Amino acid sequence: MRFVKLCVVLMAVVFALNIAACCGGGTTVQEKQTQVISQPTVGDQLQDLDNAYKNGAITKPEYDKLKQDIMNKSSQQPVK
Repeated sequence: MRFVKLCVVLMAVVFALNIAACCGGGTTVQEKQTQVISQPTVGDQLQDLDNAYKNGAITKPEYDKLKQDIMNKSSQQPVK
C-alpha cells in the first residue's frame, strides 16, 4: 500500500514538473526572422555605372574597366 502511494505521489510530481516545463512561467518564445539581402542584378550594376559616367562621376577609362569587371564577374557566377 505504501508503495502504491509513493508511486502515485511520484507520478504526480513528475507530471507537474512536465507541465511546468512545457508551459512554465516566465518562459518566452521568440521567433527568428530571416533577412534576405538582395544583390543588384548585372543590369542594375551596368545602369548605375552608365549613370555615373553620364553624370561625370567617372572617366571613360574608369567606365570601361568597371564595365569589364562587372561582365567578367557575371560570367563566373553559376546560373540559378
